[in-house]
Amino acid sequence: MKYDILIVGAGVVGASIAYSLIPYNVSVLLLDKNNDVAMGATRANSAIIHAGYDPKPGTLMARLNVEGNRLCGKLCEDLSVPFTRCGSLVLSFSEEDRSTLSELYDRGIKNGVPDLKLLSKEELRKIEPGVSEEATGALYAPTAGIINPWELCLAQAEVFVKNGGTFLPGCEVQGISEIFSSEGKRSYLLNTTKGEISADTVILCCGTEADTVHGYISSPDFRITPTRGEYYLLDKSEGTKVSHVIFQCPSEKGKGVLVAPTVHGNLICGPTSEVLSHGSEDTATTAVKLSEIKEKASRSVGNISWRDNVRNFSGIRSNSTSDDFLIREIPGKKGIFEAAGIKSPGLASSPAIGPYMVELLKSSGVVLTEKTGGYDLTRKKIHFRDMTNEERAALVAKDPAYGRIVCRCEGVTEGEIRDAIQSPIPPLSLDAVKRRAGTGMGRCQGGFCGPRIVEMLLSERPDSSPLSILQDGEGSTLFVPRDAEEDCSYEEKETLSKEVES
Repeated sequence: MKYDILIVGAGVVGASIAYSLIPYNVSVLLLDKNNDVAMGATRANSAIIHAGYDPKPGTLMARLNVEGNRLCGKLCEDLSVPFTRCGSLVLSFSEEDRSTLSELYDRGIKNGVPDLKLLSKEELRKIEPGVSEEATGALYAPTAGIINPWELCLAQAEVFVKNGGTFLPGCEVQGISEIFSSEGKRSYLLNTTKGEISADTVILCCGTEADTVHGYISSPDFRITPTRGEYYLLDKSEGTKVSHVIFQCPSEKGKGVLVAPTVHGNLICGPTSEVLSHGSEDTATTAVKLSEIKEKASRSVGNISWRDNVRNFSGIRSNSTSDDFLIREIPGKKGIFEAAGIKSPGLASSPAIGPYMVELLKSSGVVLTEKTGGYDLTRKKIHFRDMTNEERAALVAKDPAYGRIVCRCEGVTEGEIRDAIQSPIPPLSLDAVKRRAGTGMGRCQGGFCGPRIVEMLLSERPDSSPLSILQDGEGSTLFVPRDAEEDCSYEEKETLSKEVES
């Protein structure tokens, strides 16, 4: 297979770049080692669009954070992605904290963050009565927001495919080599688990494996330090505890434990910060770190009902030894680019990273001829629960499938699940449907709607076997052959039974 441009990694950064290349006459392949897009840091993070006061002035991170925040509203509107500019508050609890807030304010002004304001205790309590009485003031950033991160990634990837781009899941890169034509033109050959793929231009967006994949072609001048962050996701009954994203003053470990509403109406608390061994993808949660979240979050917002926890999860951030994003052409390797060390505020920066990479390609001599037309950068998606009653009635009259609720907790309809299954990047698992339609995110965590979704997956794919249905990634099979169970020992049958019940 030969392409003009090959993008390795289908997280929100890779998807943003693929989306930004739609207007150009080039063949583009977006690939990922996982069986879906948004399977790394994009699917497990704080879901915050940061305002941009935290990065050091003059850095690429600062520039792209502020620009990405500015672009986010229009992009989400075009793609039907839930996004709310709820604003953020960084709390102070001491004179030292007040000094830190002043530094963040000055940094934000230099970065071009609009409408920043330092609040007194009285001003803080007026706009956010849910914060702790111990808070003495805050830095207010009204442009900060909350978003559905994996839907932003999915939407851009789906529009990319809809416009003729190619997505190849389950394709892990295992080596990269330079090749030269008889005329001396350089291109690259990638050895992957799905065979050899060549491209004139390669863009690496490899998250926690950025230094490893970089090492296939050149000795890396940075190192990824994967950092795990654990979270509490609380029920919608807790979702109105605060109306802003609540931070404590940042430290060398990051922005600290936050408390924030989500676009789905829940309350999220976290993350912790725990450096893992190089190459680790361990997304376990631990009693020690979850206890840390409760202690720190309760300092910001009192009376959180931790018993209303819906789910605990963790994600891994691609922290690196570089103080800034590494978005560049790899030194000495013409035609191969990378976006590495995209740690927080990577999600907020991503709408700007795609356009930035396109300009970098052009300035490096990659020929990008604009299409004269014939492409559409928008996506229309139905979010039934967010519609008015009049809109719902009109939709159901047109298509009764939208009148049948399948996921009771989240109010997701049969029509929405059908749309997800038939999307440009079809889901291969229950959790892939969850990321597209929002099923299984409520109190029962898919216990009620899961079996019905499996039926729908099989009915849409009549050649499929129940044994092919996954919970999420490869190997997470939901069912085993009946004869396999009959051959099990008593202890194995007991384990299988418990797994089915859970």
